[in-house]
Amino acid sequence: MKQFINDDFLLSNKTAIKLYHQYSKHQPIIDFHCHLSPAMIADDRQFGNITQAWLEGDHYKWRAMRTNGIDEKYCTGKASDTEKFGKWAETVPVTVGNPLYHWTHLELARYFNIFELLSPATAAVIYNKASSLLQTKEFSIRSLLKKMNVEVVCTTDDPTDTLEHHKKLKGAFEIIILPTWRPDNAIKTEDPVKFKAYIDKLSQVSGIEIKDFATLIEALDKRHSFFHETGARSSDHGLERFFYAAYTPSEIDKILKKVLKGDELSAEENEKYKVAVMTELCRMNHKRGWTQQFHVGALRNNNSRMFRLLGPDTGWDSIGVPQDAFKMSRFLNSLDETDQLAKTILYNLNPADNEMMVTMAGNFNDGTRAVKVQYGPAWWFLDQKNGMEKHIRDLALLGLMRRFIGMVTDSRSFLSYPRHEYFRRLVCNYVGEEVEKGLIPDEEELLKPVIEGISYKNAKEYFGFKK
Repeated sequence: MKQFINDDFLLSNKTAIKLYHQYSKHQPIIDFHCHLSPAMIADDRQFGNITQAWLEGDHYKWRAMRTNGIDEKYCTGKASDTEKFGKWAETVPVTVGNPLYHWTHLELARYFNIFELLSPATAAVIYNKASSLLQTKEFSIRSLLKKMNVEVVCTTDDPTDTLEHHKKLKGAFEIIILPTWRPDNAIKTEDPVKFKAYIDKLSQVSGIEIKDFATLIEALDKRHSFFHETGARSSDHGLERFFYAAYTPSEIDKILKKVLKGDELSAEENEKYKVAVMTELCRMNHKRGWTQQFHVGALRNNNSRMFRLLGPDTGWDSIGVPQDAFKMSRFLNSLDETDQLAKTILYNLNPADNEMMVTMAGNFNDGTRAVKVQYGPAWWFLDQKNGMEKHIRDLALLGLMRRFIGMVTDSRSFLSYPRHEYFRRLVCNYVGEEVEKGLIPDEEELLKPVIEGISYKNAKEYFGFKK
């Protein structure tokens, strides 16, 4: 029987095999968006077993286990690590057809040289072998990153973060670990109590008493500067959608003071406040030469009961409605109008937005640099085979595939880096198919820069990452 994870996995034609193995396979990884813990990297954590490395914090796996009828105690509860792994092994065969099945076996193969299929029958052997390896120094967190040929990791960090772990890592680790500014909490006005607590924390950390809109922006700008000094060169904004409404500074002052008093805002007031703050945040990004990323389209925390029990990012999110193209256009245009639109990456979670997003990005590419506004990689529910294939087709047809900056893990797991391999194989397979159909010339000088660029070089050039 042919080994499932083999040299030509996902590569269905001779050209794809050549493209992947010659031009893509050995390229370093630039992970410009993830949710890895900088504290764990700084401490060079050693996982005690495969459950700790694989299942802690991984809501993709928890979601699949729950759907398979697995009790919560085996996901986020107090079951033992061996019991949790056993339930995951029970679930894996049921994930066939889901990207989790592919990712699981790629991760076992690439990190642990394990090529057996995970199931209840193989669970004990795989658990023991992987856990034994993880307890060796060659499998500490920093070693895991080096094993995958990672060159740059950009974490996700709140403006109030001390960035102490990034400071510790600076110059002390050969892989570049950079913070990314994620100021979403500064616009979450729906719960006045939580919002007020966050603003108080921001005020304390910045040393600026926040009493109106001007002092709020002053405090955020001071933290933005601190992030810049610590190495940050990009921001990330995880929004349900783009916002746009006309407003005046005096209106925003009144709105901010109202919510800080504990009063709920109207829908119109919420919209104006979010637009005003996002506009100033984007101006900061432009001022300091950053790249800004917009992850839009998630409908979060749908299950109120489980959200109350477990909190955010535990597997209760889904794809939201398509974006309002008009509001997206007006918001980006308002920044471009004053020449304050920074390098921008647009990510959509609803596949219905693909073509709109690619063409929207094209509206604001003004020739000042190659693809100033990028269509970002397939994300979250779309970073699977069909989603990535549709993504690359739509980008090729409506944008410039040759300039695409490639993949991100968007992950909390230190074992997720084979997702870059998964993506690269799919890209090579798509380009290979087009070559063999006669739609792209079979010329090395044309194909090599396409594959090397998408795999690694385009992201490095776009962000300007340097040792």
